[in-house]
Amino acid sequence: MKKLPILIVLLGFSLLGPIPITNAANKAHVDTLKDTKKCDHCNLTDAKLNGARLARARLRGANLRGAKLKGANLRGADLRGAILSGASLRRANLRGAKLSRANLSGANLGGANLRGADVSGANFKGAEIKGANFKDANVTGAVGLPADINS
Repeated sequence: MKKLPILIVLLGFSLLGPIPITNAANKAHVDTLKDTKKCDHCNLTDAKLNGARLARARLRGANLRGAKLKGANLRGADLRGAILSGASLRRANLRGAKLSRANLSGANLGGANLRGADVSGANFKGAEIKGANFKDANVTGAVGLPADINS
């Protein structure tokens, strides 16, 4: 009985070809971002962008759920309303970035630099923020941050 589901999946691959994964990053969107640093409302789910140079990139409302942005340079980037839930932003440079109303729930921001960033109204519930720098950041209305985050 355990072999029946495997057989059905294999049969599906042979008849239909590979089943597309709809929540993976859109390759065209990733290429556009790398070429132009502009990709509003793009699907960059689970994109591998570790160490990417995206200073001043425009990613308003982009879906970066689960994206790998470890050590990325996002200084001054416009990420207003972006979905970054579950994203890895360890040691990322987000200095002066615009993250108002962004969803960073469950994101890993350990050691990230958010100095002077606008995170007003952003959701940080369940986010890892150990060692993150929020000095001079606008945290008005942000959810999930400790009250003394700017000190």
